[in-house]
Amino acid sequence: MSALPKTSITPEEYLAAERAAETKSEYIDGEVYAMSGASREHTTIAFNIAGELRPQLRGRRCGGHLSDRRVGVGSHAYLYPDVVVVCGEAQYEGDQLDTLLNPTLIIEILSPSTAAFDKGEKFDLYRALDSLQEYLLVAQDRCHIIHYVRQGDNTWLLSETRDMNARLDLPSIGCTLPVAEVYDNVTFDAA
Repeated sequence: MSALPKTSITPEEYLAAERAAETKSEYIDGEVYAMSGASREHTTIAFNIAGELRPQLRGRRCGGHLSDRRVGVGSHAYLYPDVVVVCGEAQYEGDQLDTLLNPTLIIEILSPSTAAFDKGEKFDLYRALDSLQEYLLVAQDRCHIIHYVRQGDNTWLLSETRDMNARLDLPSIGCTLPVAEVYDNVTFDAA
């Protein structure tokens, strides 16, 4: 993630520019960060996850979105998760219905250029969302998934798996992700 030359713009300036832009960028405290394209592995994993969640969410008051759904964190951050699920009535900022305010589950697929940000500052920002109950980080270069679940006392319980035969329970949305299905058709480079 790299900062664009212009910094210290207002949230309103960012949203106006973003709505007219052909490419996506994220916004944090006045700075705009260009988003790069995703790898084949990245898009395959996102497609696999969506394919597993969609039938489990069918007929329920939960809906999912892929990387084009912007999530607002107050007025100081606008981010694009790889997969987002909201349960109950979706809340949006303003009348354009393009900035979701109440995600239940956010999934980020780690890439070499964004892994540290997704694990650190981005998760710090997401934790400010009272609606967020789970955060999943999925490696694309090996079988490794990190799963955070918000607890009743507002702490986060961390678990992780490197087991291709594991099944991840996602209690906030009542779904299960088989790890083998997450990584279906993904080839890891030999180390």
